[in-house]
Amino acid sequence: MTHANPCVIADCSNGDVANDSYNKYKRDVEMMRELGLDFYRFSLSWTRILPTSFPDRINEAGVQYYRNLIDEMLKYNIEPMVTLYHWDLPQRLQDLGGWTNPHVVDWFADYARVAFGLFGDKVKYWITINEPREVCYQGYGAATKAPRLDFKGVAEYMCAKNLLMAHAKAYHIYDEEFRPKYNGSIYISFSAQFYEPESEKYIQAAYESNQFEWGVYTHPIFSETGDFHQVLKEKVAAKSAEQGLFRSRLPEFTPEEVEYVRGSSDFFGLNHYSTYLVYRNESVEDRYDVPSFYDDLGNAHYQPDDWDRGVSSFLKVTPWGFYKLLTQVRNDYNNPPVIITENGYSSYGGLDDDNRISYIRLYLDALLDTIDEGSDIRAYTVWSIMDNFEWMQGYRERFGLYEVDYESSERTRTPRKSAFVYKEIVRSRALDWHYEPDTSVMTIDEGH
Repeated sequence: MTHANPCVIADCSNGDVANDSYNKYKRDVEMMRELGLDFYRFSLSWTRILPTSFPDRINEAGVQYYRNLIDEMLKYNIEPMVTLYHWDLPQRLQDLGGWTNPHVVDWFADYARVAFGLFGDKVKYWITINEPREVCYQGYGAATKAPRLDFKGVAEYMCAKNLLMAHAKAYHIYDEEFRPKYNGSIYISFSAQFYEPESEKYIQAAYESNQFEWGVYTHPIFSETGDFHQVLKEKVAAKSAEQGLFRSRLPEFTPEEVEYVRGSSDFFGLNHYSTYLVYRNESVEDRYDVPSFYDDLGNAHYQPDDWDRGVSSFLKVTPWGFYKLLTQVRNDYNNPPVIITENGYSSYGGLDDDNRISYIRLYLDALLDTIDEGSDIRAYTVWSIMDNFEWMQGYRERFGLYEVDYESSERTRTPRKSAFVYKEIVRSRALDWHYEPDTSVMTIDEGH
């Protein structure tokens, strides 16, 4: 996508080199040591390991890179947490329909089996797929992530079912073939923002927004019944009938598939950033394309202008929404063990980032409140250790604890103030709201 149409990215950039972690992985591990991290989450690239997309050929240079990174981390007792799929589907498979082709279930399962075989002896935490909503809704229904299919109300639902089946198949392969040998864990990471009713009048509307926006992926795995939520099935079926279609645009799971997907995750992986207010009235009816995901839902959502914000359009500082989301996960799904796999704040750069520090503290505080009330939160991961190619925003929006100089061939990484504060949070296992770090030098605490 970035090569065929570079300026679909805000700054006309691409991810070809990005942070050059391929060559700079030792510096990356040094940063993990500077922060005193217990674990580091990174993703594998499908085609770096399987250049044809299939297991007929394994690229040994790609495998060796990941082995080097994993070994360097383990040397310093830093646990690898490995994501199999963070949106980079091989182009050849995209040409065959990608996540709308049911054969993707087997393609992904084959890739997963190869990865488990190559790295399973050293990797104990596996994430199958990162952010199903961004893959399916943004990439297939809308045009805000690759492959920008823009096939609203149809493609995102096809993608959702196939992606859940692919995840489940990888889970069962690990569970049956590799867990007995390696005793690791495997789960999926959802992006879930929280949808809060604008007033009491819209409590049901907000409930439905949460079920559409993230429940479409979480309910089939974590609910007692499995399957898509009834409200999702009913609303899409009703709209489909109204539009003269012979069947619902939401694909059905067979009873066997419902059971195959249900329970297929050791943890509830959660990427969370912000909250929206929800309302529903006559003005919403003509707002959306027909058919479309949002026409099926029938709600509108927004973020008030007076909420504090990061530079990303979606990111407003609402820690109370994080609290409510974690509470709903606990209540709806019988308190599953949760790993926060992403949470962070965007800026335009600069080393003095008090807004990021405030965000992290506020969200950790909200998380601690839910733990006090019984939520089973196992780990927390800041997005991100360093700046990155932020998809459609390119290198304009910065999420890193470390700033990356993209003008430098060295891609120099420099700790922001937030890195020093996060290091103290990790070291002390406490939130000290008044802690002011000495940012003159970042050192490695060899005693960690």
